[in-house]
Amino acid sequence: MTDEIFRNDGYVFEFEGEVMSVDGDWVELGGTAFYPGGGGQVCDTGTMGGFPVTEVTYRGDNIFHKVPGHPFVVGDRMWCSVDWDKRYDLMMGHTAEHILFNALHRQDPDINIVKIYIGTDSKYVVVDRDMDLDKIGEAVKFANTVIDDNHPVIKSVMSRDDPEIENIRIKLDRIEEDEITVVEIGDVDIAACSGIHVMETSEIGAIFVDRKVSAGKGQFAIHFRIGEDARKASMDLANTCLRIIEDLGSKPEDIVKTVANMKAELEMCRKQLKDTLTASLKNLAPMDINGKKVFAAVLNTNDKTPAVDAAEVHRKDGDITAFVCKGQNISVILSSGDESIDCKTVISEVLAQFGGRGGGKKDFA
Repeated sequence: MTDEIFRNDGYVFEFEGEVMSVDGDWVELGGTAFYPGGGGQVCDTGTMGGFPVTEVTYRGDNIFHKVPGHPFVVGDRMWCSVDWDKRYDLMMGHTAEHILFNALHRQDPDINIVKIYIGTDSKYVVVDRDMDLDKIGEAVKFANTVIDDNHPVIKSVMSRDDPEIENIRIKLDRIEEDEITVVEIGDVDIAACSGIHVMETSEIGAIFVDRKVSAGKGQFAIHFRIGEDARKASMDLANTCLRIIEDLGSKPEDIVKTVANMKAELEMCRKQLKDTLTASLKNLAPMDINGKKVFAAVLNTNDKTPAVDAAEVHRKDGDITAFVCKGQNISVILSSGDESIDCKTVISEVLAQFGGRGGGKKDFA
């Protein structure tokens, strides 16, 4: 079993390692400060005897390090160095995630974590329900207060049979061990976690939520930044908002209402355009081509629904339809109630001449 130096002190990033086994590019050490990842946090990287460590992972109770092209053999001893900038960013990010979710949970006690990702490229928490931006904003304010108040971050070990286990945030069904590592942040949050964290909340500097996106199945990913990155992101976003406010001729205190009014007007215009287009297609006169009724038109619209509906009506009547919709993209709709015409073949052959693709059925494509 590998001696996990990072469990005792996450701030140790240089150490002397001894090779216990070698498997191709993978090297096992007797003890390591390299964190192999877990709890949503990615693994450490760094160097081993001057050779890059690109990946770290568990194999049972042992930790293996991927060191491409290394020359090591069993018994070798070498100086190892964890990429400290990356490690510290991950430590801050993981602690920030605890604080942020606690703050979100205070806004909505029914919210649950589905997934966590803590990397240097991105940090987010996926929750099982939507939360409006006002509540997220209040959560971020609370989270930054926790950071500013500089609460201690204390790690301890608790038995899974301990009655106090009911008072911590934990998913026992995901934990096999009898002893559970618990991380306590002042009197604010206490949760089961095997990740690496900072010692005091002030080390994080700041938390800023920069976006919320759908993660599918009713779940949402709340992305956040920390430290100087959080401050820069918040200033950049504030500057973007000011430019939008200026372009719209609004004021900061009125911009939400201004945008809401614009959205309402846009929806009204879209509906009016759709209604007008639907009426126009109903009154469209057919051409007579070889004794067949052919309805054809070029439509300046992004909304293909009226054209699709009209094409279906004409198909059922035994007629032929050819519509081109010109919006952000160009779409061609072809339908036919005449069995002698294969719409799928026709549209594929025609669009191929312009680098396009088509699909559908024989009577509608």
